[in-house]
Order: sequence, then structure tokens, then C-alpha cells
Amino acid sequence: MAQTTSSRLQTVLKDFQNSTPDVEGAAIASSDGLIMAASLAGDAEEDRVGAMSAAMLALGERSAQELARGTVQQVYVKGNEGYVVLTKVGSEAVLICITNENVKLGLLFLELKRTVEDLKKVL
Repeated sequence: MAQTTSSRLQTVLKDFQNSTPDVEGAAIASSDGLIMAASLAGDAEEDRVGAMSAAMLALGERSAQELARGTVQQVYVKGNEGYVVLTKVGSEAVLICITNENVKLGLLFLELKRTVEDLKKVL
């Protein structure tokens, strides 16, 4: 039996989390903030994460445009307990990644790149 798109997205997210130990949550959302698949920490509300991500991405796109920085590929926020990294998946989706403060950013960005390519194949 063939997997649904949602279950295939879920599998890609789980593989991403398993390959990057400091990732505490991941989700894929449409560019307007609707969650397609998610693997988030216990108290994270999917709808809220999707809505905040859409707002952050829109602000990042506007900032890049106004400051002549080209097309946005990533937006990230660093807090004292970790990072939130948004990575565009084509023109219609965004990969949301939530990490702890110990994450190795080089490894994370490498895994994000691989995961985005895997997600594009599903979408």
C-alpha cells in the first residue's frame, strides 16, 4: 500500500530529527502557515507554530526585498535556549526546525539542505 503524502512528509521529518540529535522539533508548513506534517515537542501547538512561522517568513521576505538581499532562503532566531530555523522548501512550503542551544549549526545547515531536497521530492 502506498504511503500518503502526509505520512511521507512525516517520515522525512523523523529521519531529519534522528540524524540531528539537538533538533527538538520539526514541521513542514505551507507558506501561509498551515501545517502539513509535524513532529514537535509535547507542549508546542502546531497551529501556533505554523502561524508564527508564516509571519516570520513574510517579515524575512519583506526585509530581504527592502534591503536588496535577494530571495529569502532561511530565517533563524537565536534564543538563549536554542534556535528556530525556517528554511524554504520551494515556493509553497517551509521547513520549521526547533533546536536546543547545543546544536552545531554547520551540521544543522547541512542536514537542513538534505532534508529540503527530500521534502521537495515528496511535494
